[in-house]
Amino acid sequence: MAADLYADYVIVGAGSAGCVLAARLTESGKHKVALLEAGGDDRPLHEPSQFVSNIMIHTPIGFGKTLNDPKVNWLYETEVDEGSGGRSHKWPKGKVLGGSSSINGMLYVRGQSADYDGWAQMGARGWSWDEVLPYFRKSENQERGENEFHGTGGPLSVSDFPEEHPVSKAIVEACVQAGIPYKPDLNDGNQEGCSFFQMTAKNGRRSSAAVAYLHPAMKRPNLLVEKRAMTTRILWDGKKAIGVEFRQNGETRRAMAAREVILSAGSVESPKLLEISGVGQGALLKELGVPVVHESPMVGENMQDHYMIGCQAALKEPHHSINELSRGVKLLGQIAKYGLTRKGLLSYAVAHGCAFVKSRDELAYPDIQIHVMAASMDLEYLNQYQGLRLDKEPGMASNPCQLRPESRGSIHAKSPDGMERPRIVPNYLSDPLDRQSVVEQLKIIRKIWQQPALEPYMEAKGDPFGDTDEAMLGYAKVAGGTLYHAVGTVAMGDERFPLDPQLRVRGTHNLRVIDASAMPKISSGNTNAPTIMIAEKGAEMILQDAREAVAA
Repeated sequence: MAADLYADYVIVGAGSAGCVLAARLTESGKHKVALLEAGGDDRPLHEPSQFVSNIMIHTPIGFGKTLNDPKVNWLYETEVDEGSGGRSHKWPKGKVLGGSSSINGMLYVRGQSADYDGWAQMGARGWSWDEVLPYFRKSENQERGENEFHGTGGPLSVSDFPEEHPVSKAIVEACVQAGIPYKPDLNDGNQEGCSFFQMTAKNGRRSSAAVAYLHPAMKRPNLLVEKRAMTTRILWDGKKAIGVEFRQNGETRRAMAAREVILSAGSVESPKLLEISGVGQGALLKELGVPVVHESPMVGENMQDHYMIGCQAALKEPHHSINELSRGVKLLGQIAKYGLTRKGLLSYAVAHGCAFVKSRDELAYPDIQIHVMAASMDLEYLNQYQGLRLDKEPGMASNPCQLRPESRGSIHAKSPDGMERPRIVPNYLSDPLDRQSVVEQLKIIRKIWQQPALEPYMEAKGDPFGDTDEAMLGYAKVAGGTLYHAVGTVAMGDERFPLDPQLRVRGTHNLRVIDASAMPKISSGNTNAPTIMIAEKGAEMILQDAREAVAA
């Protein structure tokens, strides 16, 4: 049997949060950290068995291939969801160093200042906008330079989109004509407006949490990274977490923590791991046959996700979209262009332009996000296989989602076996307000598509959404799906929630959860940047506790 590991801190999961924690906790050289990752290495030369997959990771457009690649992706599947047409949904999540930051669409979106002020009002004191902004800035190496909202010199490279496709520019212009103001910076806390996305990239290459934080830290002697190490339970001394058990190469091993165990396994695995280790709903733990360490009813509850509706339209000749660049001789030209200039198709993120808009004038903040792209996809293929396949004919897309859904799902362990996947119940559109929202979203897209800026481009007038609210709701139910933003399953906040504002698991000792599951309410937009911020702030909390322990 392989020997146990010993460290001051044991981190479960080398995803967006785990990579940040591993880097920050080892910076001083004072603390030894063991980082356990269920997947493999993200670097092509370090993983011959997934060489092609890893090349796709670091090439921005490669997200379309990694989205359904089991070598680097968990490929979860939800239960059948009645609110979205009786379908089950594929949920991609990164299973590789960098986690989902290694396979996501690379869009850098922080959310609204009101999101974080709302967290503080829910009992997560210390997490208001003014208190989290320094950690956004600390993480960032902003291509545009430093100002009161943005930082330079941080590990995470944030850059402008390398090219602005004329079709995407026309959609953004149509947004302006529809009354959405142009706003160059959508990450200053006030989102309302339209613009082009920024992306987590540098010189045409993905800047994942692994690239930005972990790879440099792996050279340190006080960081041990164990790959293909699936954590199966937390080890306890009473209510004190003292380590974890994990499976690696067919063996059961242990990683023992002198100070803390930190779960950064993500919104799907972190609640499951708590439950099979004795922290969760008493009735569920009894059903699983797991001894109760601490009863915590909200573990696995409060799940939120952004439900995005596919809204696509064909283009007139001779106007072209990205679709035609993805095959044949033109694809070979794009590969050559990328090799020489780091621009072109291979440098593109998942979407180009963006709009944040209010569905009703009386709202204080935007409640809808629109992803704009000069491309159209085979939606049936996307929904069935969670793979991206561009249409053969030229097309464009303007895909909306509700920023702060009221519907709540759940993620719970199916059995005490740490290797078994949990039950995911998304409950999309289960709240009446969310069903009303999707109708308003489609009306906004219709208004944008009717603007003069798109007249030269769109093949036909009209849209497939339907003539009545009922028909539009029906369209949304079958044309929508996950935006890959599951959060909230081990949330922080007041005493109702599993975590206190220091991200410590209530009712236990020496145990924290630091990942997207800690969000009490979903942020307004793509969730990778907020997850990295949570880890930056969480690392500082851990280090402050360590300093105070030494001083005591």
